[in-house]
Amino acid sequence: MNSNMKRIIVNFVLVILAFIVQTCIFPLLPFLAVYPNLMVILVFSFGFIRGSAWGMGYGLIVGLLMDLSSGGPLGFHTLVFIWMGYVNGICTKYYYEDYITLPLVLSALNEVFYNFYLYVFGFLGRGCNEHKQYAFLRKQDDRCDNTDPVPAVPLYQPQTGRDGKKERHNDCLTIFLRS
Repeated sequence: MNSNMKRIIVNFVLVILAFIVQTCIFPLLPFLAVYPNLMVILVFSFGFIRGSAWGMGYGLIVGLLMDLSSGGPLGFHTLVFIWMGYVNGICTKYYYEDYITLPLVLSALNEVFYNFYLYVFGFLGRGCNEHKQYAFLRKQDDRCDNTDPVPAVPLYQPQTGRDGKKERHNDCLTIFLRS
């Protein structure tokens, strides 16, 4: 194996381990109320150290892992991670060893952009009925009153026919939860 292939394998294993730590271990530690986003740190590092092509490649891998684990639409996280890898790769040519503020500022901007992206497209993009538990964050709106039904839960209730046997109907009973 040449050194480039070894580097790719080691970095891929590093991404998998960081993903496992972030999604499986950090949430179980009760004393960690806030923990670092290792995926953003890795994409930033790979993009900033190796360039745009490497950053976009690792952004693709990390984004697909995050998309597959989140259960949301495929490509939601991938888009932002590929973008992060590309932009950080462009900034590689402006880095000098004595200039330590560029990596610090880029790291902070990456985290702010990632969370802003999640907030705008993952939270605000939903209708007002989807996030009633966050009603204290916004003023009460006329189009979003508290009596609107939230997601319906279909339940199957078998009906009894005239002969005492249970009949199967295609109808569902829908329960609306009210706040």
